[in-house]
Amino acid sequence: MTLPRTTLGVALAALALLTPAAQATAPATPDPAAQVAAMSEDELIGQMVWAHVYGSAADDTSMAAENRTRYGVDTPAQVVEKYGLGGVLYFAWAGNTESPEQVAELSAGLQEAAERSSGVPLAITVDQEGGEVSRIGEPATALPGGMALGATFDPALARAQGQLLGSELAAMGVNVDWAPVADLNTNPANPVIGLRSLGADPERVAELTAAQVEGMQSEHVAAGAKHFPGHGDTDVDSHTGLPVVTYDRETLEQHLRPFEAAIAAGVDIVMSAHIVVEALDPELPGTLSPAVLTGLLREELGYTGLVTTDALDMAALKQLPGTPLDDGDIAVLAIRAGSDILLDSPDVDATIAGVQEALESGELTRERLEESVTRILDWKAERGIGAPGPGLDVVGSEEHRATARTISERAATLLRDDLPLPLDPSGDRITVVGAGSAWPERLGPLLEEEGFTVAERLESGDSPSAGYRSAAVAAASDADAVVVTVDDLRANPAQQALLEELAAGPTPVVAVLAGTPYDLAAVPARVASVLASYGATTVNYEGVAAVVSGRELPTGRLPVAVTAEDGTVLAEVGFGLRRTEEVTPADVTFTDRPGTEDDAVVIPATTGVAYLVDGEPASPGSYPATGSVVVTAVADPASAYHLADDATDRWEHTFDTSSPAPAPEDDDDSTPWLAVAGLGGLVAAGVAGAVVVRRRRPGN
Repeated sequence: MTLPRTTLGVALAALALLTPAAQATAPATPDPAAQVAAMSEDELIGQMVWAHVYGSAADDTSMAAENRTRYGVDTPAQVVEKYGLGGVLYFAWAGNTESPEQVAELSAGLQEAAERSSGVPLAITVDQEGGEVSRIGEPATALPGGMALGATFDPALARAQGQLLGSELAAMGVNVDWAPVADLNTNPANPVIGLRSLGADPERVAELTAAQVEGMQSEHVAAGAKHFPGHGDTDVDSHTGLPVVTYDRETLEQHLRPFEAAIAAGVDIVMSAHIVVEALDPELPGTLSPAVLTGLLREELGYTGLVTTDALDMAALKQLPGTPLDDGDIAVLAIRAGSDILLDSPDVDATIAGVQEALESGELTRERLEESVTRILDWKAERGIGAPGPGLDVVGSEEHRATARTISERAATLLRDDLPLPLDPSGDRITVVGAGSAWPERLGPLLEEEGFTVAERLESGDSPSAGYRSAAVAAASDADAVVVTVDDLRANPAQQALLEELAAGPTPVVAVLAGTPYDLAAVPARVASVLASYGATTVNYEGVAAVVSGRELPTGRLPVAVTAEDGTVLAEVGFGLRRTEEVTPADVTFTDRPGTEDDAVVIPATTGVAYLVDGEPASPGSYPATGSVVVTAVADPASAYHLADDATDRWEHTFDTSSPAPAPEDDDDSTPWLAVAGLGGLVAAGVAGAVVVRRRRPGN
């Protein structure tokens, strides 16, 4: 059935397409709550259902069989029109992401379909985290991934990554990115988060999460922080099973810090996790738990934005012990728990029918649906959903690729160096080998570009065969060094054997950990040097090649701790052998006198340090200031300097806006006002007026 157009939808769609000048003179948008009240129940449900579609264009029939099997219609446009969908998801396997031009055309066509049916602009979403979860491939900019970004410890780079993703997606008509991953990866056995995580340190991950949110949403693309309240300490993949975490409330608070930071940064959407958190609700997973989505997220954390389920086609929600649930049950429980969006149900018809039945029985009320749809439509109007984005020339631009290279170069982490590195590009011969799953053939050409003479020995698969290992050892004998890529060392005896056999020979071995850095625990002692790349893509290896050649000094630090099987800590969060010079930022001072005319923030001059005032670079000097001001310090250039581990790198101050006190009648008996203010605490001047936030900088 095609749903009738709503008055609100027409207003929203028209407003979104107006130019800024036209918007300035347009009549005020009608009150969304009043307009929602005029929608049918089917329309309300449709706005809450966001589903994937099959095809590369709105009217594409090449995947009609898939659409018909799932939805009973042939084309992506017909799916949107049939249900009056509030949003869609793009996947490469669904034929949605062949090229930037194709994605942009599909987005435009689906917006037209939404205008024809519900009249409400369509949320168009994708998982474009950067790294191993990136649904849109090149020429969109390839990024090294979450843990690589975490290894830079640099919020400016995190903000730049958010802006990069936001601008490229906006150019393709995508208005929601299911990123950043805000999970603390505290379990080395985690099968689904791992390299997608920014790390394990709550404060650092919080800072990088907030920076990505701010950067992405500055490009008018909504960020969706995931997976609340934290999927990082699980050892089960919620796509295939039901994870249960048993930690206490104190540990939970650490996992909440990145989400709190995202909320403070104004994140548009929070995605729930299909995991049971026993400290909150020992029976229901977060997606279905009122204690998690309403009690914790809404009431304790004060979140007022949109809440979405994770994809409802994942197995976890149908594996509750003793509680078999169908797709209708899951939808109703998710809404009752506090979700606004039902994301990617495997059976949309059953989902809608379940909600309709709950409305008829009184288990759900129309008022509850109106609450969510009002939030959705408010968001669509405020975010400008449906408005045109930048031109496609931003997608994969050289500026964006340079940002990706910088992240890779800053992320490469030197964990052992008995060789030592760098090697000599003008004279050293390198043999490149490794597990096929770690893609050594991507690293070889990059080392050649650095000037090395490179020979490769390659084999497909994740477990190097005995024959391949023998050939690799023979090839290494003719080289000055052998570089070995591995990606699952702890769990793969054949990869361990490759390193052991190579290290037993005379040629120095450089191991590149292309999987998680937890693999450091399995690197044989005789391996001379170890680098972590945090991924096996070409962009991950760009940083490795730069460090091996000496073109870049190693600056990366571990964003997670590495432990042995017995729990012994082998490397703390923040460990990394760095060749850069250590610097300590001079303190920022704030001049805060009664009134506002003379209020200022004073930025010092410190070699090797750059200061940012509210995220914007500031040269040394005095700047007028009002309200709340945050100043941060970063190493500059980061390729040559790093901040001392115990250094203060953040200062916050809120300026007093009260009027000056009247001058005393007898000037002879008065004390100069600044001195009185300083002694009496009425005025903050200099460092005394600042709230200095000393952040723990993880040690080397």
